[in-house]
Amino acid sequence: MSHTHHDHHHDHGRPAGPGPIRLLAVRDGALSVDEVFAAVGDDAAGGTALFVGTVRDHDGGAPVTALSYSAHPGAESELRRVAEKVAADFPVRAMAAVHRVGDLRVGDLAVVVAVSCPHRAEAFEACRRLIDDLKREVPIWKHQTFADGTEEWVGACSR
Repeated sequence: MSHTHHDHHHDHGRPAGPGPIRLLAVRDGALSVDEVFAAVGDDAAGGTALFVGTVRDHDGGAPVTALSYSAHPGAESELRRVAEKVAADFPVRAMAAVHRVGDLRVGDLAVVVAVSCPHRAEAFEACRRLIDDLKREVPIWKHQTFADGTEEWVGACSR
């Protein structure tokens, strides 16, 4: 298959077949709703669903004072696998998911996901699937410290 100059120019600066997955990351810095929202902007999308998971001040009725997330080295590739599956099941135009690791405070953003689709119903549904599957399958563990000094790990594998 020969490439003309025109073909090459068309691909310039973008990986071959970028697909709908625009941003996937596990990072130790603050997350940005604006960044995730901007990543899923698409002219063919009529609806964008965005889910933001924040650190709450209690869990099971017990006050939480500190929380950290740790990720398995394979977490990003699992995140990609989950995202690709959602993209295959829904008419996704664009998708993004970012999860924070490290030490977080109450009110901090722990996870931000967004999905753009032609219509809102499928955007809601795909976004819901993305966050549910992420929580269930991506190996990121939550370490909570409670006000009474007790601690607990909550893993991706705990049901």
